[in-house]
Amino acid sequence: MTASVLPGRAVALKRSRLRASIGDSIVVTERNLIGYLRIPEQLFFSSVQPIMFVLLFRYVFGGAISPPGMSYVDYLIPGILVQTVLFGSVSTSVGLAEDLQKGLVDRFRSLPMARSAVLAGRTSADSIRNVFVILLVIGVGYLVGFRVGTNFAGFLAAFALLLFFAYAVSWGFSCIGLSAPNSETAQLMAFPILFPLTFASSAFVPTETMPSWLRWFADHQPVGVVVNATRALLEGGPTARWVIPAVIWSLALLFVFAPLAVWRYRKTA
Repeated sequence: MTASVLPGRAVALKRSRLRASIGDSIVVTERNLIGYLRIPEQLFFSSVQPIMFVLLFRYVFGGAISPPGMSYVDYLIPGILVQTVLFGSVSTSVGLAEDLQKGLVDRFRSLPMARSAVLAGRTSADSIRNVFVILLVIGVGYLVGFRVGTNFAGFLAAFALLLFFAYAVSWGFSCIGLSAPNSETAQLMAFPILFPLTFASSAFVPTETMPSWLRWFADHQPVGVVVNATRALLEGGPTARWVIPAVIWSLALLFVFAPLAVWRYRKTA
């Protein structure tokens, strides 16, 4: 009888720890969201950049680029959406580096809370911020001529894919934020990764115009795959061909970087 009770207690203990970890993560998420509300300038200026990209590419480069089968603005907006959530993920590394620099993480460590809550709270708050930014970019896109060419289900699927990919990438940038000595360095460490992946993709131009070796890279690296999947969901095309690899890439990034970020967080203790 005792042997049958012990496994039950172990299961109950695990459930209790899981509930506690979720509760701690929610509290840290709320703390980070309140920080956005107290510093609205941060949210405002992070929203200005994607708007500028939409307007610049739409009216400066749009006349010179003619993607097959659709207008350039319909081709452009899915790429801008992926770029926006990708660049927005940098705030994860910057925020964690700032918390480390100010000693806030040391205060968290002194509290009886889950080690993963600090990271989960940061990445979750940034995901919620991405909801606002994605809607903003789509709204600006509609003002300059963008239209969803599929249906509402495709739109929701694209929205979910963008959030999932951004969430997975945020864990990768958590590793950078925990490794950087300060927030400025964290930002500088992130952009050499972002720029090649973003611009060596189909985000802004068809890959058919690229050299064969670069085209292969652009079509198979994670950003290019997610851009093509988002475009297929919003404008039509071979959906499964791109969505399945995009989900696999997002899962792979999450499974690799989430444990690595938690390990790195513990190492900094």
